[in-house]
Amino acid sequence: MREDEEQYGITLVVNGISHQISVPGRRLLSDAIRHDIGLTGTHVGCEHGVCGACTVLVDGVPMRSCLMFAVSAEGLQITTVEGLARPDGSLHPVQQAFRECHALQCGFCTPGFMITIAAGILDNPAPDPAQARDMITGNLCRCTGYQNIETAVLRAAELSSEAIR
Repeated sequence: MREDEEQYGITLVVNGISHQISVPGRRLLSDAIRHDIGLTGTHVGCEHGVCGACTVLVDGVPMRSCLMFAVSAEGLQITTVEGLARPDGSLHPVQQAFRECHALQCGFCTPGFMITIAAGILDNPAPDPAQARDMITGNLCRCTGYQNIETAVLRAAELSSEAIR
């Protein structure tokens, strides 16, 4: 950060909590979440929006936080992987499915996958294997653990369905 760079006071609502921070206009949302707010679950991989590791929900829509300026997120509801768990600490169905299906791999890409899948299951609560595979095509896993992640999508859909009953 340059010392003469203009700062903007903004309020980011992340996981339901308001955070007032001061950032330069060029601060990326991913950097604001990690460095200014201190939530390190959102990972930054390629910094070009290709890998999906930085995916967060912005007003319920998956977005690449490395492609969005923090100032443009003011007033929007942001959900990170930390926000998936329930207030009582129990795991979100996607988190539980990743655990059960051994879909965690090295864990670097996991937050982006989890956010993408959480949003995907809301759009399609009962995906078939092809739809599950399609749901995760925008995220990269360098461990190439796609089979277990695809299985986790299907299991997360089952767990979500059971939670609704």
